[in-house]
Amino acid sequence: MRVLQVLPALNSGGVERGTVEFARELVKQGHESIVLSSGGRLVDQLEAEGSRHITMPVHRKSLASFGQILPVRQLLKQLKPDVVHVRSRLPAWIIRLAWRGLPEKDRPALVSTFHGMYSVNAYSAIMAKPQHLIAISHCVERYILDNYKVAPERITVIQRGVDTRAFHPAPPDAAWLEQLYSEHPQLEDKKLILMPGRLTRWKGQEAFLAMMADLLQREPQAHGVVVGGAEKNKESYLAELKAQARKLGIDQQITFTGHRSDIVEFYRLADVVCHMSNKPEPFGRTLTEALAVGTPVVAFDRGGAAESLSACFPEGLVPPDDLTTFAARVHEQLHQHPRIVVHPEFQLEHQVQATLEVYHRAVTHS
Repeated sequence: MRVLQVLPALNSGGVERGTVEFARELVKQGHESIVLSSGGRLVDQLEAEGSRHITMPVHRKSLASFGQILPVRQLLKQLKPDVVHVRSRLPAWIIRLAWRGLPEKDRPALVSTFHGMYSVNAYSAIMAKPQHLIAISHCVERYILDNYKVAPERITVIQRGVDTRAFHPAPPDAAWLEQLYSEHPQLEDKKLILMPGRLTRWKGQEAFLAMMADLLQREPQAHGVVVGGAEKNKESYLAELKAQARKLGIDQQITFTGHRSDIVEFYRLADVVCHMSNKPEPFGRTLTEALAVGTPVVAFDRGGAAESLSACFPEGLVPPDDLTTFAARVHEQLHQHPRIVVHPEFQLEHQVQATLEVYHRAVTHS
């Protein structure tokens, strides 16, 4: 099949990384993989792994973006994809309006993935228009059924799959470790508590700092590592977090690394990984990645994150927003040898095959 995936940009988020991983698997299985986005730091990797990237401004939330409808229609005529897979709302609007202008016999099958529980309005409703919808967790499926007139049989739940070839138990790379300790000597001989994720309020970095202040009372050898960069308009949030750490008196026990592309090594080095989003997240990618390398995860019991943790490591679940229990649970995990099982439904191979099955159904019925 010729598959066109469409999303706003290819930078560092879970949707972007998942798109690139899936594109690589399509190529491996002999399909033709094309991605349309406004570009970003993952384009080089995407192309090196055998996919084609087309750069168009399908990311700007402004009326000017609708100027892309005709160019995208021309692109669809030229590419003649079998499937167009939309992964975000604005690109979904552009694709839908371009697609409707094609003769019916020339229209590719449309598939959408709900990567989030978007605000419920006419703008978000575009994601429910294709005949075939993918929900990335059961809580996202519930959100779709509760808010849109969609027959349940149009939705397929496909959990995001971790690539167990990249994320598997192993000691951290020795040269990497040496480099890390030369950059951050404060991390050596510490019990490292990892908080991965973009620096944004809802990801819970403020809660992480408050929890670390509690944990350090019980475990003076603990050290918090916040891995993730701030988006261009969010740099002030990093300054706020550093000020909070100083106020709590733990600034010497917290390291902010900024954006890193070597997250697998951090998972392997960490003693515990934390997931502390302050609202239900559709799926917690960092959870399954950390669990796949054998590192215990502690997370609030809500949203899609709770689904994957319930299945793979239920002892990591903590009542939502209960920071005292969270710190106690992290402390507990520092002194245990957990048994972690990442079930097949949370692995990339399953995700790829299940998505291809949706494509085959979509092509057959289009």
